[in-house]
Amino acid sequence: MRRLLPALLVLLVATSAQAFPDRPITLATGYAPGGSTDIAARLLAERLAANLGPEARVVVENRPGAAGIVASEWLRRQVPDGHTIMLVESSSHAIAPAALVGGTRYDPVADFSHLGVIGTAPLILVVNKDFPANTAPEVLERLRSAPPETFTYATSGVGSIVHLAPEMLALDLKTRFVHVPYRSGGQMLTAIFQGEGQFGIAVLASAAQQVRDGMVRGIAVTGNRRFPSFPQLPTLSEAGVPGYDITTWNIILGPPGLPAAVQEALNRAMVTSLAEPALQQRLLTAGVDAWTAPNAPADARAFLEREVAKFRVVVERTGVKLQP
Repeated sequence: MRRLLPALLVLLVATSAQAFPDRPITLATGYAPGGSTDIAARLLAERLAANLGPEARVVVENRPGAAGIVASEWLRRQVPDGHTIMLVESSSHAIAPAALVGGTRYDPVADFSHLGVIGTAPLILVVNKDFPANTAPEVLERLRSAPPETFTYATSGVGSIVHLAPEMLALDLKTRFVHVPYRSGGQMLTAIFQGEGQFGIAVLASAAQQVRDGMVRGIAVTGNRRFPSFPQLPTLSEAGVPGYDITTWNIILGPPGLPAAVQEALNRAMVTSLAEPALQQRLLTAGVDAWTAPNAPADARAFLEREVAKFRVVVERTGVKLQP
């Protein structure tokens, strides 16, 4: 019987591939509702379902914990039939493998099937409405000139990209800040609004509405160009931190061993969705620049390999460590 189990699993997966999708697809995220990854997943889910077929359904499932690490470990163990996929980002698949003491229990590239890059997004430096400076150069000068550990910054968790970004800024400004971690991007922004954290560097997708509503003040973006939705905000490099360039991204992965036909079906639906102007605009409004470069599974894997290498250098420079 034991000898028959692998053959039965292969037969089951092959049969599922022929009828794919034959039930709702779970699009998991490693974060709570309301954060940037959740927003991107929900914007994508509807169009992904429509482009998979008239009967297809895609349901977003939030599995928060340890900056996406818990959900990534879970994804690796799922049946490779395409009905369970996940939208992941830099924290779980580029930062954690480098920063976690002892490493993650998964290889961020080799242990997954690569289905397509969804988009990239800059971060945004935001401050509490009572922060004692206004323009980007003034805020940076205030952070630089104050005694070390004068200012507190909020994040959505230890080891996330919004943790590394302020630590990189502190190194560039030759100072130190006090880290106050929360459990989600929404809680982080609420803390800044309420003054529990004086500033933060948030993912633009999760902070865009709070900036527009005036809950927090947007100061500068972290990429190498101004973002189209906030053209009035300079980059940190423009404002006085030359060379500062940290962005995040979203990519869809599946468990290892997805059949080629299933990978192709999911990738085709993603590429078609991302080419739609309406979805591009909705993502842009939320702070995500939809990916329109070559985006086959092999392209997605190559993209992930580059990002893993890049963030390994960032982690080494900041010295941020995650405890298991």
